[in-house]
Amino acid sequence: VKCLVVDLGSLVPNVEKAKGTRQTTSFCITSYVERLSFCSITGHSADTAVMNGGGAHDLSEEESKQDGAGDTDGGEDSNEQEVIVIQDTGFTVKIQAPGTEPFDLQVSPQEMVQEIHQVLMDREDTCHRTCFSLQLDGNVLDNFAELKSIEGLQEGSLLKVVEEPYTVREARIHVRHIRDLLKGLDPSDAYNGVDCNSLSFLSVFTDGDLGGVGKRKKKGSELEQIDCTPPEHILPGSKERPLLPLQPQNKEWKPMQCLKVLTMSGWNPPPGNRKMHGDLMYLYMVTVEERHISITASTRGFYLNQSTTYTFNPKPANPSFLSHSLVELLSQISPTFKKNFTVLQKKRVQRHPFERIATPFQVYSWTAPQVDHTMDCVRAEDAYTSRLGYEEHIPGQTRDWNEELQTTRELARKNLPERLLRERAIFKVHSDFAAAATRGSMAVIDGNVMAINPGEETRMQMFIWNNIFFSLGFDVRDHYRELGGDAAAHAAPTNDLNGVRAYGAVDVEGLYTLGTVVVDYRGYRVTAQSIIPGILEREQEQSVIYGSIDFGKTVVSHGKYLELLERTSRPLKVQRHNVLNEKDESMELCSSVECKGIIGNDGRHYILDLLRTFPPDLNFLPVEGEELSPESVRQGFPRQHRHRLACLRQELIEAFVEHRYLLFMKMAALQLMQQKANKESKLATLTENSSPGAAVPALPSTETPDASAESSETSTETLTDAAATEATTTEAAPKTDPLEGKAEDSIPGLAQAKELAESLAAEDGSGIDPKSREVVLNACKAVGSISNTSFDIRFNPDIFSPGVRFPEDSADDIQKQKQLLKDAGAFLVSCQIPSLVKDCLDHSALPMDGATLTEALHQRGINVRYLGNVLAFVDKTPAKAQLEHFYRIGISELITRCAKHIFKTYLQGVELSALSAAVSHFLNCFLSSFSDAVAHLPADELVSRRKNRKRRNRVPGGGDNTAWASLTPSELWKNIVSEAQSYYHFTLYCENADQVVEKYGLQKITLLREISIKVGIQILIKEYNFDSRHKPAFTEEDILNIFPVVKHVNPKASDAFHFFQSGQAKVQQGYLKEGCELINEALNLFNNVYGAMHVEICACLRLLARLNYIMGDHHEALSNQQKAVLMSERVLGIEHPNTIQEYMHLALYCFANGQLSTALKLLYRARYLMLMVCGEDHPEMALLDSNIGLVLHGVMEYDLSLRFLENALAINSKYHGPRSLKVALSHHLVARVYESKAEFRSALQQEKEGYTIYKNQVGEAHEKTKESSEYLKYLTQQAVALQRTMNEIYKNGSNASIMPLKVRGLGPIYFHMGQKDLENLKAEVQRRQQLQESGKSVEDLTVDSPLELEDKIPMDVNVD
Repeated sequence: VKCLVVDLGSLVPNVEKAKGTRQTTSFCITSYVERLSFCSITGHSADTAVMNGGGAHDLSEEESKQDGAGDTDGGEDSNEQEVIVIQDTGFTVKIQAPGTEPFDLQVSPQEMVQEIHQVLMDREDTCHRTCFSLQLDGNVLDNFAELKSIEGLQEGSLLKVVEEPYTVREARIHVRHIRDLLKGLDPSDAYNGVDCNSLSFLSVFTDGDLGGVGKRKKKGSELEQIDCTPPEHILPGSKERPLLPLQPQNKEWKPMQCLKVLTMSGWNPPPGNRKMHGDLMYLYMVTVEERHISITASTRGFYLNQSTTYTFNPKPANPSFLSHSLVELLSQISPTFKKNFTVLQKKRVQRHPFERIATPFQVYSWTAPQVDHTMDCVRAEDAYTSRLGYEEHIPGQTRDWNEELQTTRELARKNLPERLLRERAIFKVHSDFAAAATRGSMAVIDGNVMAINPGEETRMQMFIWNNIFFSLGFDVRDHYRELGGDAAAHAAPTNDLNGVRAYGAVDVEGLYTLGTVVVDYRGYRVTAQSIIPGILEREQEQSVIYGSIDFGKTVVSHGKYLELLERTSRPLKVQRHNVLNEKDESMELCSSVECKGIIGNDGRHYILDLLRTFPPDLNFLPVEGEELSPESVRQGFPRQHRHRLACLRQELIEAFVEHRYLLFMKMAALQLMQQKANKESKLATLTENSSPGAAVPALPSTETPDASAESSETSTETLTDAAATEATTTEAAPKTDPLEGKAEDSIPGLAQAKELAESLAAEDGSGIDPKSREVVLNACKAVGSISNTSFDIRFNPDIFSPGVRFPEDSADDIQKQKQLLKDAGAFLVSCQIPSLVKDCLDHSALPMDGATLTEALHQRGINVRYLGNVLAFVDKTPAKAQLEHFYRIGISELITRCAKHIFKTYLQGVELSALSAAVSHFLNCFLSSFSDAVAHLPADELVSRRKNRKRRNRVPGGGDNTAWASLTPSELWKNIVSEAQSYYHFTLYCENADQVVEKYGLQKITLLREISIKVGIQILIKEYNFDSRHKPAFTEEDILNIFPVVKHVNPKASDAFHFFQSGQAKVQQGYLKEGCELINEALNLFNNVYGAMHVEICACLRLLARLNYIMGDHHEALSNQQKAVLMSERVLGIEHPNTIQEYMHLALYCFANGQLSTALKLLYRARYLMLMVCGEDHPEMALLDSNIGLVLHGVMEYDLSLRFLENALAINSKYHGPRSLKVALSHHLVARVYESKAEFRSALQQEKEGYTIYKNQVGEAHEKTKESSEYLKYLTQQAVALQRTMNEIYKNGSNASIMPLKVRGLGPIYFHMGQKDLENLKAEVQRRQQLQESGKSVEDLTVDSPLELEDKIPMDVNVD
């Protein structure tokens, strides 16, 4: 890396403004570091750089508008104030390649020559060249020079592409690149989960017609020829859940064969005398025409030689067809190659860049079709070298991961360009490291790596491979004996990873953590870590100069470590504390005792073993003689857990501290008010007020009010009702709050209290009168602050650690800490869980599957081990019916997690040759209705027929390694039920899969998806018959692969994130244009740090699209949302709940652009995915069905439309209650369809229902109610008119006066927006309405529109 980090400082990364140019351009930016790691191995990077031909390369860079960055948040953050230095505007150069016309290329002065190479290797007409130089007036340009540093290079200069002689390395790169081009459209890498390829199916549904939309299609003509009928399984009420449509066959992917075989020849390497003739290596090929040829790669290019498979004759054939590139050579020999290669490249270049660019981390697919296994020399070679990423192209071969990870952290970060560069480098190295660690972990478990302690038993072995250290998640040498043995050893790595993540996020200069990746594969847990320089040469005892290697029996401390850790203490809320060592001396620590400090041979201060960064969770840690708070005891805590490493999550600590801060402010405010009100009785009231408060708590942690805490004060009045929902925080005051009744009156004093607290913190309280100081002191004591003059809560992570002893003099402090921990545990149970459930009730949290449920729990600081409690809480909620979807997802998550625990140990006992049989047997026991699933013992492949007959009668489970085969469905389900009881303290009532489906309303396909994703199984995509009682659902042929499940740190793009947040804030305030600019800026910065593909870029694009849409730029909305969908499919997975949401939004924008049939296809796709992921009974389904109904209404498919809208009405009534405004809107939509069908009686009936809801909920005067009553009048008139028309028809057969409905304002019906935009939108809509004729049409819906879908604050909340 030292060589890599050469003048990184010189680069000001490209940040391009999306305003003038089409957005694709910003994806051309390959960062400097990435380019360096390519070190001119242009061969590989073509796909990474995705310069979409020359055209997309117009990086027209303009100065970032300073005003955008300047006035965002008035100095809240210093980096908002910096001028963003963005490079000078681009210029155009001409490129002349051999055999092609010169073409223009837009470049920017900041770019390196290397990037032009990338563009040429991706362009259709020059993609087959890899070994060339660029020359300006006969001078060769240096690949790593920036264009601005090249003399004489200016607007209009002509650059010549000059073919260079090959070396062995260049020849190999060329072969690799040609192979990549031939595989350009082949999805097998995505199915196999290699090289960061992943699937995307959007183009199947849009037929690629989103780009030039409005121009190419005439809007009108589209209406006639649409077939709108969805497949049967998508219709409401269908019970069928087919698996095949999940991965529709893409016509484009039909393989176009250019070559039958391309492989290295067995005659390699060339003998000495041929080397001296310039032979570099030999290739063997078979063309589609069945011609077998042997090719020499020489310094001058490629030519045919006279060798055959068995005779070596390296002389050139006649003719030899010497060509500088393989493509030119093959095009002369094989007409089919010539034809197909051209077509293939055309198709490749036409694909959206997002379909082919690599993702930062590998995404695996849990289903795949049977893919043909083809010969592939490059793949074969890669499998047996330890090649990772681009090592062999970097001088110095294997990568020193630790050095790379730490050096990137040390890069300068004073201004924006430096920070961007640093974050880009950190992100790149992290994603490379995660890929290497994953590959290494799999090699370790597959037995391809030799242990460093080969003499020990297998579970105790450790490994080093590619400069990464691997250890298994077992309790080695009874290290964790007191903490829970193997269970603790299994939990420790994830806790440690959370610690690494937390310290990494605080990012203190001078404090280093190890690169850490945790991989679960084939039932084993592997921890992969970078290696501290010098650690392998020394004993651990000598190296550790801070912390303890034996859980606190011996402890050492170190001044420099204390100083470094002190800087993390405030953000991580860790209290500095003393512990006793073995000699009873007091040692000061600022972390848990297990956290070890080691100075590496490189002089850096490393900390490792961060498994107790966060304080213990007392609800799962019974301690003798300690009584938990009543809230916890009521819920049946403390409970015995598998291990003693249960910690509170960082999110919980933050929420708890925030909650305490509010309490602190309220107490101070109350006291100030009382002082003011009556000075005489002040003392009496104060004592009265702080005594109940004293029991309130004590812990170690927070910064003075941060912005979110301040914003939440406005909601103090609502605090008293069990859970005030504030998007960011959960400040539900516990019911025991002494201030409960008085919360409202405290508001006047809040501002004073805040001022007081801030001035105290600022001036050490010198200028403040003692009375006020006393107010703060009392409030501090009441909330358990560790300081008496300001609010500061921190936790001591060593409380209740076995083996840790504290000095006598800190007994008081320890008592306070214990209380604070109990309070935090109680806060989780009494506030966070109820607040989660409340969020689900008012639909601000909408989990759809296990992953999104887990995320919802984690955001509120609730560990998944509380899942049983959460479900029990839902069970007792009066509104349980409205939480049915949540309960069902929870049960499914609980069952699949229990199955995962069992599967893990089950797999450890299976030998490799029986893996697919064992996995299919487990799935049969788990899901199949076939009650006596018998395992197929897989010895049949290798044993001759005769013996096999005897073997068949063998008892399953007879042999040693076949214990897995004796598992039966009833035994597995017994184990699942007992696991649910012991781990989650939840009672499941079921003895097999069918009962689960029956009792809890689950779907087997959903369970299959959840378990496959959790344990990394890939199954064959076909229709499984789970319910057959005669044969098992799975056979061993159905199990295609086992993938690793990987956990790693996700480095963040901090500046981009700030811009994104400021942009969101602007949008919330209604400044759409400014918001849009900031979010565009954020998008550029995200692209700079993450490259083109990332979850956060996805969020950015989605928000941009929404803004474009609201501001009326439907075309741009479509383009951005298309990228968001593609990215979501690629980065999160094709059926991830976020992807489903993205599909719904894209459908809306297609609709707005008049592409009705595409909109319908997308909505049907979203509905299919949703049915598979969570079933039909989910609140989101109502929204989806309303949208489908509206589009169908728009294309006059009234009967179909009615089916979907009535389903939406039923679901809305169930989840929002029959009196909700959503239900009123649903009634209205159904009435509209009846009106269109001219069934006025039914229409009247529906609209009356809606009218009644409006009248009761918002009153007669409200515009909604008025509109509804107008519409009722109109329907009545229509009914009368219809009667007349009918009479007329009887007379003369004309139906002239039945007016068809105009499909006009349907667009924005269902859509998430902030209230401000809503107002703007309403004004806009009303303006448009006045402009158009006043005739009643679907317009009135537009005004309803935004009601429907709201991210945070549904409008009908206040009235519902």
